Amino acid sequence: MTRFMTYSLLFAVQSALALGVAAKEAGPTIITLDAPGAGTTARVVPLPQGTFPYQVNDRGEIGGNYQDANNVLHGFLRTREGAYISFDAPGAGTSAFQGTQGFAISSKGTVVGKIFDANFVQHGMLRTREGTITVFDAPWAGTGAYQGTFATNVNAKGAIVGNYLDANNVGHGFLRAPDASITSIDAPGAGAGGSGVYYPGAINDEGAVVGGYLDANSVPHGFLRSPDGVYTTIDVAAAGTGAFQGTAAVAINDEGTIVGGYTDGNNLNHGFIRARDGTIITFDVPAAGTLAGQGTIITNATINAEGVVTGNYWDANNVSHGFVRHEDGAIATFDAPGAAMVAGPNGGTTPISNNAKDWVTGFYSDANGVGHGFLRTARH
Repeated sequence: MTRFMTYSLLFAVQSALALGVAAKEAGPTIITLDAPGAGTTARVVPLPQGTFPYQVNDRGEIGGNYQDANNVLHGFLRTREGAYISFDAPGAGTSAFQGTQGFAISSKGTVVGKIFDANFVQHGMLRTREGTITVFDAPWAGTGAYQGTFATNVNAKGAIVGNYLDANNVGHGFLRAPDASITSIDAPGAGAGGSGVYYPGAINDEGAVVGGYLDANSVPHGFLRSPDGVYTTIDVAAAGTGAFQGTAAVAINDEGTIVGGYTDGNNLNHGFIRARDGTIITFDVPAAGTLAGQGTIITNATINAEGVVTGNYWDANNVSHGFVRHEDGAIATFDAPGAAMVAGPNGGTTPISNNAKDWVTGFYSDANGVGHGFLRTARH
């Protein structure tokens, strides 16, 4: 959907599940989120117009971005009460497909993301709850078009993680400490494909970071980087060993539990949960398709403090649907009202994150290919 997402997906390995019986839930409420000023033109290339929420914090605040009628990008914060605060970072370009993108939001209301400047170079961005915006760059980031720095997650202490593309278009992760010092994240064993740190749950409040990397044979592996900088490789035993098969760790909660995905030797996708002690369980949404490229998708997913996971799955017709996996392994599936039930990226429902209240946010495309956000509230 965005170049940021395309880059992240290079490292991400998608997923499918093996526990529970999926059931449509009648209780939760799903509302549509449309930022004021979001465009409504159908299927704009390369980025669709509309509203794209990425993360909901435990306060019920949402960080994201929208694309206006002139295809310019803007960040937003949606308050718990439903008010939208639009913002544009200093230095953001004002031409089509330039501007500001918010991705993740901390428990303190800090939104992080990136900007595209007038030359389409990317720069990291953070906006505090009070509205102060800072633009920053990893020292090693390239300065060519679509190179540069983008932030993917921020914890309660103000530590930010993300990715940067260097001058050779090799990807690296980074960690920006609260004092603004920046450390490069390069998992041991990463090949020319580099390392990646996903969103929106790739760092916890303890400072542990998860992500993925491609080895010299283009096989993906997950990694955990401890707060003191020690790396642990994460590989699901059932993962395939061919190029672009393998494992990716996507999110971590404050208990140290990790959620991720893996692709098996038949290119079918599955999910996994890794406990703090290293124990791994795998899971599949029962309604997920069973052909290559289908299954349970954990590219965009989070796990809350109670161990509830949200993500999406591709059915036998290649349509995307949302799911929530509860602590006991039970899985509920859902679709945002208005989501087009068509195959591929221009249809279906894509959850991105959940919070401690089991609220889920994400986005969907309607029948005209316009993007809309959604908020699914489960309990109060």
